[in-house]
Amino acid sequence: MKFQIFTYFKKYINRWSVFTLAIVALVAVPLLTILLQLLYGPGDTATHIFTNLLPDYILNSLYLLVGCILMTSLIGISSAWYVSRYKLRYSKIFEWLLILPLALPSYITAYAYAGIFDYGGSLAKIFDFFGTNSQRIDIMNLPGLVFVLSISLFPYVYVVARSFFLYQSRTLLEASKLLGVKESKTFFKIILPLARPAIVGGLILVAMEVLNDYGAAKYYGISTFTTGIFRTWFSLQDPKSAIYLCALLLLVIFALIGMEKRQRRNTNYELSSKDNFILLKKKPSKKLHILLFFILGTPILLGFILPVTQLVYWSMLTFKSVATVEFAGIALQSFGIAFVGSLLTVIVALAIIYLPKWNPVIWLRESAQIATIGYAIPGAVLAIGVMIPMIALDQWMINFLKNNFDMVTGFIINGTIIALVYAYVIRFLAVAFNPLSSNQLKIGEALSESSRILGKGRLATFLKIDLPLLRPAVIGAFILVFIDIMKELPITLILKPYDVQTLAVKAYEYASDELILEASLPALCIVVTGILPVVLLNRFILDDRKQVEG
Repeated sequence: MKFQIFTYFKKYINRWSVFTLAIVALVAVPLLTILLQLLYGPGDTATHIFTNLLPDYILNSLYLLVGCILMTSLIGISSAWYVSRYKLRYSKIFEWLLILPLALPSYITAYAYAGIFDYGGSLAKIFDFFGTNSQRIDIMNLPGLVFVLSISLFPYVYVVARSFFLYQSRTLLEASKLLGVKESKTFFKIILPLARPAIVGGLILVAMEVLNDYGAAKYYGISTFTTGIFRTWFSLQDPKSAIYLCALLLLVIFALIGMEKRQRRNTNYELSSKDNFILLKKKPSKKLHILLFFILGTPILLGFILPVTQLVYWSMLTFKSVATVEFAGIALQSFGIAFVGSLLTVIVALAIIYLPKWNPVIWLRESAQIATIGYAIPGAVLAIGVMIPMIALDQWMINFLKNNFDMVTGFIINGTIIALVYAYVIRFLAVAFNPLSSNQLKIGEALSESSRILGKGRLATFLKIDLPLLRPAVIGAFILVFIDIMKELPITLILKPYDVQTLAVKAYEYASDELILEASLPALCIVVTGILPVVLLNRFILDDRKQVEG
């Protein structure tokens, strides 16, 4: 028996297998930690939380989910269809402007709208300027949070829907037209059902972002699962009950993912590639042209122009007091942490793409993709899942050094950049993996196999052939992860070292201290850096359209 096991390992396990297993294990640690901690039972405040607070967490989170899904669906699908179907003046500008709200983190949009509608805010000043009495609009409530999150997140639906609407099945549309069916009915009966998998995928991303939100909900005073986890861990000092809330939130996330897979399992949505064609755009009438300008311009105005204008105005008022040497240091720290985190994330993403190909164990190739599950885990849950094993590891190292070398040390890993970057890599690994994986498939294996035949090793082939060919995708993945790290708030709040600040945390601290004007400059810096990946995203969509046209 022992000989058979030895023979199996010798035949099938190589160094690439070990590296692959190590990556999968490191990514799985936070999730396994949460699950294992459930065995210890809830904490002392569990009865109070589950009786008095949990119903609010569930109802508010459900309200946010349903409201945001409905609103982002309406805005995203309609915008995608109109820019794809109608030949509008400045249509190319509309195409990428509709993605720009992604450059604004939802908590920053929440700060901006709170200032716009507040007493003495921008709206009140505009009414005063025209000599009109204004009535304050209270946006800092649950419907207001639905509006803010939806107007920030609708591009997730818009992008995937637009990518699908770019080309359609000629046979289906021509058959519908010959039968005398109106275009509106064709859209709802044929085109929209075919686009359902793509749209549902975008809505799953919206749902994850809504459940992950902390800054906007906290500032608006809305109790959700994520704010409840923070409150239970830090205010009530009850980590065990916080972990139970994390587990419940994970169940919701995995249920959403399971529903998404189940709803398309038994249905074929494939279009024949020979039958696809770029959707010919119609020229609308003058009245329809004006109406479409209004429909497409409204989400751009509400999701980007108004919040950014408010931030720019506040930044002008507070620039001298905020733009100090200390602020420059915070900006450099943010860029440095984001750079290191993005670089490591891209390296790990490349590893889980190529290492499974270099070992003969089939089940190991499939398990490598488990590493991308981190994006489905809310930031607060992931941070707690990282913190607990880090504290345990630190405690073991402290005891080991004291017992064997008589050295007295504090925490070595927890509360350092190492733990923070580790959490970033797990959280955003899927962001880097998806574009790199799709581009790797386009390259194929022919060149790599030729290199191997000529006697070059796997690693040398990767460095000399695959990596140069993947360079544009690597740069794009790096930029996307960089911006996500710049915007990330829950993970950074929990795991950042005491003496380290980021732009996201600084903006949050200003807003929490009711210094909303001062929060504008760090927020604006995040927005400016977030515009670049939005432009890249639009370019990727245009490249896909060119391939279809070709």
